Amino acid sequence: MKYFSLLFFISTFTFAQNYQQYVNPMIGTGGHGHTFPGATVPFGMVQLSPDTRIDGSWDGCSGYHFDDSIIYGFSHTHLNGTGVSDFGDIMLMPTMGVPSLDNKNYPSKFSHKNEKASAGFYSVKLDKHNIDVRLTTSTRVGFHEYTFNNSGQANIILDLNHRDHLLYGDVKVIDNKTVEICRRSEAWARNQYVFARIEFNFPMKVSKSKGDSKLELFYRGSEVAVSFSRQVKKGEKILVKVSLSPTSYEGAKLNMSEINHWDFNKTKADAEQLWNKELSKIEVTSSDKNKKTIFYTALYHTMMQPNIAQDLDGKYRGRDNEIHTAEGFDYYSVFSLWDTFRAAHPLYTLIDKKRTSDFINTFLKQYEQGGRLPVWELASNETDCMIGYHSVSVIADAMAKGIKGFDYEKAFEAAKHSAMLDHLGLDAYKKNGFISIDDEHESVSKTVEYAYDDWCIAQMAKMLNKKADYDYFMKRSQNWKNIFDWETGFMRPKKNGGWDKPFDSREVNNNFTEGNSWQYSFFVLQDIPGMIEAYGGNEKFEAKLDEMFNSESKTTGREQVDVTGLIGQYAHGNEPSHHMTYLYNYIGKPEKTQQKVDYILNEFYKNTPDGLIGNEDCGQMSAWYVLSSMGMYVVTPGNAEWIKIKPHYEKIKINFENKESLTITKSALKGYLKEVLAKAEKDNFTKITPVPVIEAQGKSFKEKMSVRFASPDKTANYFYKVNNGNFKAFAKELILTETSDLQFYSDNGQGSVSDTISATFIKKPNNYTVQIKSKYNPQYHAGGDEGLIDGVFGNENWRKGDWQGYQGQDFEAVVDLTKMQNVTLVSARFLQDSRAWILMPTKVEFYTSEDNLNFKLAKTIDNTLDAKNTEVQIIEFKTVIPATKARFIKIKGYNYGKLPEWHQGFGGEAFIFIDEITIK
Repeated sequence: MKYFSLLFFISTFTFAQNYQQYVNPMIGTGGHGHTFPGATVPFGMVQLSPDTRIDGSWDGCSGYHFDDSIIYGFSHTHLNGTGVSDFGDIMLMPTMGVPSLDNKNYPSKFSHKNEKASAGFYSVKLDKHNIDVRLTTSTRVGFHEYTFNNSGQANIILDLNHRDHLLYGDVKVIDNKTVEICRRSEAWARNQYVFARIEFNFPMKVSKSKGDSKLELFYRGSEVAVSFSRQVKKGEKILVKVSLSPTSYEGAKLNMSEINHWDFNKTKADAEQLWNKELSKIEVTSSDKNKKTIFYTALYHTMMQPNIAQDLDGKYRGRDNEIHTAEGFDYYSVFSLWDTFRAAHPLYTLIDKKRTSDFINTFLKQYEQGGRLPVWELASNETDCMIGYHSVSVIADAMAKGIKGFDYEKAFEAAKHSAMLDHLGLDAYKKNGFISIDDEHESVSKTVEYAYDDWCIAQMAKMLNKKADYDYFMKRSQNWKNIFDWETGFMRPKKNGGWDKPFDSREVNNNFTEGNSWQYSFFVLQDIPGMIEAYGGNEKFEAKLDEMFNSESKTTGREQVDVTGLIGQYAHGNEPSHHMTYLYNYIGKPEKTQQKVDYILNEFYKNTPDGLIGNEDCGQMSAWYVLSSMGMYVVTPGNAEWIKIKPHYEKIKINFENKESLTITKSALKGYLKEVLAKAEKDNFTKITPVPVIEAQGKSFKEKMSVRFASPDKTANYFYKVNNGNFKAFAKELILTETSDLQFYSDNGQGSVSDTISATFIKKPNNYTVQIKSKYNPQYHAGGDEGLIDGVFGNENWRKGDWQGYQGQDFEAVVDLTKMQNVTLVSARFLQDSRAWILMPTKVEFYTSEDNLNFKLAKTIDNTLDAKNTEVQIIEFKTVIPATKARFIKIKGYNYGKLPEWHQGFGGEAFIFIDEITIK
């Protein structure tokens, strides 16, 4: 895998150079990059940036998009490249004339030709009132400079209702130069606290306000805004400093001491120096200035988060919403771990060991205060966004690389605890060795990612000499085999013990997390030799990789905005694909890795606003670039081995924290090699017997059904029991004639037995048929037309696939009872999940008929559930009717229509979700 000749020498750390000059914060602000261009310092609490979007739109997640031409204001917190909106706290907007607190009036047009952005600095001209704005920051303080190019009344608008939903706000005017603020809000983080202190360099007076309070100069409530004003001469400047704190007014006052002067240029220079110090950790040599800009902007993006989340005295708001003090470490927030465990955190283990230790100590405090390790933590809130428990990957990787400064035993305790919980499909995963569609949505992705995380825990156990734990989690790390279809060569979803059908490897659906089977069938980071063997050896594995990269660059199923940067079915714009180019190295074909990595580096990263092929995702997209361009990548975080290829630059020098360095060229590695020479230790994988796959026509049947079993182990014997019977050996066929619960397992005859799994088969309560007049979305088919009358009832987790979904149309179906009979009751179950665009029908009509031509209205039932109710609910629309002779029953549900202005999906088409029709 390596072509380098290795030479040794010791080099000392050099002084910081002016690398911030190459940073272009506009990269990623267009397209789907979701970055922001404003001022921040490395890992700072403050991200002071313009907001051009307040609608919560997907491409406005950071608050700014390059296509926009209106600025609403400048707020102090922003997310870097995420796929969900939040932040935008403490928004200020300078205006002139009569102040307005209406966000339809105070925004201003701007032009990109009057806009500048660099590391730690942002400036723009607001066209509406000819105001020049300059912004810079320290770690906890934002510094504004407003130049009013016309004389008159200058206003600074403070609007606490900006962007996310204000739960409660306080604005206290301490004196004519000082204001204190508390803002409690909800969006992605459901309960976020921000305290702030504003200081003006001139006395200001309150000229307009909105809020409830009986006290003078004290404004509070769920709608709070204040305008501060003074008369200015042409060209006069007003300076404003805003400090943030997650804990208290006192914390914000203390944090203001970071900037104890009014020299804007000094603060800007200090911010630039902070960036130079961090960016100088990696020095690249290139004659192409454009390439250097791409590299240093990528490195800059990896250093914008996680964000320091403690006051200068160490106080922070914990996961229990109490105030704690960090002792011996710094407390951070904003952990996009599903993304960043892959490349960003391995990069930090190279150039930021102290912060890596701080991150892990933060994890452990969150475990102590919140009951488990973070998944996607934001502002002391667990969002539970994305999947897995990838904190353990970060911890195991740090331990494997010898990083100290945190309690290894406590870390293992926290990791094991998180893996032994019974939520998010883990209960089924522990019991059955995989997650089924019946258990949990995104079942395939969760199974393979849990298996990798379990391997990480096993590595921690091995380092701590915990043999029993090592053996247990190593066995769990093989669970990917239980959803690997040995015949098609894909990770596939299972339903009721068998493969879900129909299967399309390109289909993006709720069985995968932001992807399809192609993008998850190579996620066996922990056992790449075992994965290659499962595909049939090196040649077949190479052919499978080639097929992926050479397939049509088009997915089917749900439109998934995250799946971008397609090379065949490889999607560089989303994280599950990021390791795949490097898999050729494991079969002796490094030239194919090199060719594909070079293509991605050249084509998917540009020095333009749309220069990122997908969401930045808190530095992961850029971390891939940084590592790959240096010619090194970690395919399996949790072992210390780096895969090496030819670097993208003429020379790269890494300056380590221990004052030594490593120089990388296209022909050699020179210098401090300890960081990059480790070999992966071989593991003792427990060879598991995969669970058998049940073969049946479906979950329900009319009179009888044949059941068989299959396994990749052709020598396996199958054992099953029906209902409460005893286990017996399976022969050739099992015939079911009544509703039955089955349990079954495989035995390879050599002492290896699979997990025991269950399936339920339901004999239909009738022989009705149904003709659906509408067209359901193929993503939400509930098993086809018969799924509406099969006796299988879906629950609130509609993503498991038991509901039929109809978008932008009314629902209409006719049930044929097969003969004339008395009908006294008709019902249909519908589901609402307003956030997911699924709304109750506005009304439901039931009709009866004898001939399927002439229908008589039996009952109309109007919906009473408010569309704004975001709780997932099921309502059975049911009517008792006078005994009526009928053979045909028609059910019609009227679609809500286009989503209204208050909905995040405004203008989109609503869904109707229906599950079971009952007729008696």
